[in-house]
Amino acid sequence: MGFRALFFFFALLSLSAVLCIAESNEEDPGLVMNFYSDSCPQAEEIVREQVKLLYKRHKNTAFSWLRNIFHDCAVQSCDASLLLDSTRRSLSEKEMDRSFGMRNFRYIEEIKEALERECPGVVSCSDILVLSAREGVVRLGGPFIPLKTGRRDGRRSRAEILEEYLPDHNESMSTVLEKFSAMGIDTPGVVALLGAHSVGRTHCVKLVHRLYPEVDPALNPDHVPHMLKKCPDAIPDPKAVQYVRNDRGTPMIFDNNYYRNILDNKGLMMVDHQLATDKRTKPYVKKMAKSQDYFFKEFTRAFTILSENNPLTGDKGEIRQQCNVANKLH
Repeated sequence: MGFRALFFFFALLSLSAVLCIAESNEEDPGLVMNFYSDSCPQAEEIVREQVKLLYKRHKNTAFSWLRNIFHDCAVQSCDASLLLDSTRRSLSEKEMDRSFGMRNFRYIEEIKEALERECPGVVSCSDILVLSAREGVVRLGGPFIPLKTGRRDGRRSRAEILEEYLPDHNESMSTVLEKFSAMGIDTPGVVALLGAHSVGRTHCVKLVHRLYPEVDPALNPDHVPHMLKKCPDAIPDPKAVQYVRNDRGTPMIFDNNYYRNILDNKGLMMVDHQLATDKRTKPYVKKMAKSQDYFFKEFTRAFTILSENNPLTGDKGEIRQQCNVANKLH
């Protein structure tokens, strides 16, 4: 082969490689703002309206949506694996101990059904999960967070690795910080995300170890009688309606009152107590207790990072027909 022919041969190879890369990038833009602007222009508005309707019917749903994003996106990927039911071969993440108390998954299905009526087979359950969490924060008085979309749904549960990725309320602050750091979330981001404990309630199962057999001396003594009244049993029935509100002052408002509470030793779980006492996190707790604007700013930043944790995009994963079941392969 002559020099000129060889030159054109390699030039053609290079051009083909560039075209392939360009085509690949065009096929998979990853997460982008307004991903559904052409395929389902009303997608985000439908999620917003459905959340409004469901919140009006049952206000506690907002807590569920907020918890969903943490439990799904923290476990390796934002791919709605959390929503999958158990099968003969796979245990659902929803049935693991660390998912105790999670509920209202049927409302995700209601949002999915509304989207399917408008745009069949277009909007993923993982985007619904993330967008409903965003709208839940807004319903509770928190900030509106602009989010990218374009996630696709995974096909398998990650129950077997859930504990490896999902921080637990009784783990050391070092472990909690390490697990969030692996997702790219820094210390002020962790402090802000745990501010989600500003709303909702905690089942007695999760906090009786601070009350029995002896009351944890770190607890504010003025707060203990209320906790004992709500949790009268040392071994509570997991199915019983025995809860303590995370914030008695503004239990249905997403605000920075949580930080003032934990600085006053009124945090219910050990992670709340550690957040207010650990030298790495306490400065940010104090700053967020003073400034709700700072809390909202850091929460928005950390929430965005969490929502973009290792998503499936392009031709990876699928768009589920039902959020609790992977599509059948033909």
